[in-house]
Amino acid sequence: MLLSTTEKIPGKDYEILGLVRGNCVQSTNIVKDFTQGLKTIVGGELKGYTEIMETARVTATERLVEHAESMGADAVIMLRYDSGSVTTASAEVLCFGTAVKFI
Repeated sequence: MLLSTTEKIPGKDYEILGLVRGNCVQSTNIVKDFTQGLKTIVGGELKGYTEIMETARVTATERLVEHAESMGADAVIMLRYDSGSVTTASAEVLCFGTAVKFI
């Protein structure tokens, strides 16, 4: 599956199939919350939270690809990500774009 953040794929003609999306709500655990809370005292990157968000991005992207494949798509264009807090201990990553089929 070709994933592109651009509107056009050079050298390809395609028909638009529609919106596709994948999402993941990822939560922390008490150990990561505690260790990352301590890290905020001294500053720096919160690597534990970075890892959690990366896992959520990968899962959301995989779900987007599954959605696009179920529609018969060859590619997804205009791929975008969004994230937001669901609760104080969890965040959602949404991956969305336009499914297309090459002609």
